[in-house]
Amino acid sequence: MPYVSTQASTTVGAASTVSVSSAASATDSRMAPGGPGYRRMSFALFLAGVATFALLYSTQALLPLISSDFGVTVSAASWTVSAATGALALFVLPMSALSERFGRRTVMTASLGIAVIVGLLVPFAPSVGSLIALRAVQGAALAGLPASATAYLAEEVRPKALITAIGLFVAGNSVGGMSGRVITGWVAQEWGWRVAVGAIGVVAVACAVAFRLLLPAPKHFRAGSLRPRVLVRTVRGHLSNPLLRRLYAIGALFMTVFGAVYTVIGYRLTDAPFSLPQGIVGSIFLVYLVGTVSASAAGRLVGRLGRRGALYLAGGTTTLGLLVSLADSLVLVLLGLVLITAGFFAGHAVASSSVSHAAKEGRAQASALYQSAYYVGASAGSTLGAVAFHAGGWGGTVALGLLAVVGVVGITVVGSRAARGRRLAVPAH
Repeated sequence: MPYVSTQASTTVGAASTVSVSSAASATDSRMAPGGPGYRRMSFALFLAGVATFALLYSTQALLPLISSDFGVTVSAASWTVSAATGALALFVLPMSALSERFGRRTVMTASLGIAVIVGLLVPFAPSVGSLIALRAVQGAALAGLPASATAYLAEEVRPKALITAIGLFVAGNSVGGMSGRVITGWVAQEWGWRVAVGAIGVVAVACAVAFRLLLPAPKHFRAGSLRPRVLVRTVRGHLSNPLLRRLYAIGALFMTVFGAVYTVIGYRLTDAPFSLPQGIVGSIFLVYLVGTVSASAAGRLVGRLGRRGALYLAGGTTTLGLLVSLADSLVLVLLGLVLITAGFFAGHAVASSSVSHAAKEGRAQASALYQSAYYVGASAGSTLGAVAFHAGGWGGTVALGLLAVVGVVGITVVGSRAARGRRLAVPAH
């Protein structure tokens, strides 16, 4: 009879566990797929992602035209991208502190509003210097979006749905980056780069209005402190966490690859042997749709391979894409861009969601540090990619990208060993 008694006890224990789990799920008022507000929230943040990337990279596909109009070099024109991403990296932490005090939705709304106003002024820049200055202001304004959005999701969405929800926000980034470049490419071919960036400003206004109308009011936000001492202590705590440091470095390195590739791809495709017109070059950015799919699938990818396995796959895919893109064949260059884009967006979605998962407090600051590192990588990629292209052509840009991917893989290996060491250190029971 002891066997029957043990089995009955196990059955009762299992039933009790299921009952507790069900009760916890029933009392959890956070949003989940299929639940009230989830679809509105997802679409609102998707639109915020669209507006953010469309504005942030509105000049990237137009760099050859900007170079020609102002009579400046590739490196000088690339600063219209680097200034925006660099300012975002610099201001994302202060903006995250404001979101801790005044609320995620408030800061996101104000940031997007200022950014779209500046976006409507950008077409009237009289010189490359003033254009770079306006882009820097725009990047600083947009700093309120990324960290606040991921913190909002971490607070308002159930943990099991977090990776998928953040993946949708990242997917919005990819759609914004794609649509911005495609629209500017075709519009610029007919009416010039100024009208093209103005069109992006109008699109961003529509996204901003819809975002504010759709995003549900937060229910789980608790106002924090703006005291510098508290902020410094929180930031120091995050930077002392080895896991978070690795994730920040991975985000920066992935974005270095992506920023380098997409900053100079327009120059490569408008030069021989391709010599493509500006409209066709802009359409190349339809490849971003691949990023939409890979970012949205990040949750399933982690479910099958684990976080580190997903990062290895993302790094390997990006590496293959870089190597394939070296061919002087338009088909292979496009295939390379598809692989690079898929690898980048998958890796970014996994790393950014891992930050939100790992940070138990001060999530806005944890996400802000990731976004800061990520956009430092974007600025570095834009600037160094242009320098590498000027010095060694497309091969130089690819070499820079491969070096960054080696860094991603190396950091992930270190993380795998650290996790294995922690498992071995836990005594068996």
